[in-house]
Amino acid sequence: MSGDVLLRARHGRAGRRPAGARVRALLGELFPQAPGNVPRERSQRMLSVGVQAAAVCVAAVALLARVSGIPAWNSIYAEDYGIYLVQALQHPWHVFIPYAGYLQLIPRLIAQVAAMVPLTAAAAVFAVAGAFIAAGCALFSYHASAGFIRSRGLRAVLAAALILLPIAPLEVAGDTVNSPWYMLAALFWAVLWRPRTRAGMAVAAVVAFAASSADPLAIVYVPLLIMRAVALPRIREHAVTAGWLAGLAVQVPAIRQSYVQHRQRVRKLASLRKSVAYYFHTVVLRALGWHLSWHLVSLAGQNGATLIVGTFLAVVLGWAMITQGRQVRLFAVTAVVFGFVYTLACAVINGYVVYETPLLGPVAFEPGSRYSLVPIVLLDAAAIVAVDAFLRRRGKAAPAADAPGQARSHVQPHHPEPHHPQHPQPQPHHPQPQAIFAVAALVGVLAIGWVTDYRYVTQRTTDGYWTPVATRYLDECQHSRTGKIRIPEWGKPPKVTVSCSNLHR
Repeated sequence: MSGDVLLRARHGRAGRRPAGARVRALLGELFPQAPGNVPRERSQRMLSVGVQAAAVCVAAVALLARVSGIPAWNSIYAEDYGIYLVQALQHPWHVFIPYAGYLQLIPRLIAQVAAMVPLTAAAAVFAVAGAFIAAGCALFSYHASAGFIRSRGLRAVLAAALILLPIAPLEVAGDTVNSPWYMLAALFWAVLWRPRTRAGMAVAAVVAFAASSADPLAIVYVPLLIMRAVALPRIREHAVTAGWLAGLAVQVPAIRQSYVQHRQRVRKLASLRKSVAYYFHTVVLRALGWHLSWHLVSLAGQNGATLIVGTFLAVVLGWAMITQGRQVRLFAVTAVVFGFVYTLACAVINGYVVYETPLLGPVAFEPGSRYSLVPIVLLDAAAIVAVDAFLRRRGKAAPAADAPGQARSHVQPHHPEPHHPQHPQPQPHHPQPQAIFAVAALVGVLAIGWVTDYRYVTQRTTDGYWTPVATRYLDECQHSRTGKIRIPEWGKPPKVTVSCSNLHR
């Protein structure tokens, strides 16, 4: 072998990075640093805070309005009443009690607040708290996604996708018991986020703690957290991991207690085949809209409708992965695979959902629809990230061309500015037709479900209007000789004794 060949071979070996460094560099694209904020005056910062606070309030009101029939603020949904409120009234501040095999810390804390206000206002506490948690998760997603989505408008679309999720009225809108599903969606962005400030790190840690202390399904995030540890080995990058571990630290004892009491959640697992079918029928099929999916089923059958929606999603995501670069490809694969694994975990553990038939008619319902919240939002996120990357590419390409047939020169002619020579005037940027079409197509497709599924009649389990129920309990206390009354609870015995001193007028 000649000397120059040997020299080139040695140079190639020396310039090649170790496999670990290449993996770290690849995974690093999954945890991008968001662009720094431009320094702003105090008045501008205050205005920004005010706009964001107003947006959260509007989102919360929009969520409360999505509940049809009895207003969300005058009814208490499912376990919010049957478990959390009753037990908060029976045993104040006993918030580490497991139910259904695990701890629901945040709903328990909210129930304790509901037990401290006038009893007739308890329903409003649950509904408003659940709506504001969801709205707060949407705002967090807006900020935490900045490393992937540079356009503020498209980040607003991402936040809207969480608030206007088509399946939300079925179970998760306007209550506290299902607020952890919004937290788990925000946790995905918390894991990928690289906050620049200590305040951002603290917020990421709080989101992670809230999610993992409210639902042990946060364990599904282990692969993402491991990838984060590999890509970002510095300790300061792992506030979110610390919050996640702290949540599990209070979760594990509750799970252990439920096993000791033979009340564990995991009993009989669903089959893998049924669980995979559940993913396609409740995530893929519903991704573009609840009512749209039913219209497609009436035309092509369940499998045919799933194939139609699945093909459309495959084309969109395939275009994104082929044309929009490695970071978009990495994000799309991560979002889809994670959503798939997440749904399988939900279906396998809660096997009953794969056997029950959804309803659509005078009322609509789908058992376990809450389990499809995270994977559907991640499908939306993959499309939004792809469109944002497309806009950035078109924006970079736009100024690269001069007059037709004229190459752009690296040395620009000097044109002195008589008034402000040190600040050249920025050239106006005109959106290209392709960019406008991409954004319009994205919003148009998402809006199909947002509009048609904003509000519809569902088979939500409530005990009717809450005000007369609360009034009856207060009246019973006035006539109680023992200072105690019995109220219904989900469990055995079906009624428990509550001290009237814990019921507030």
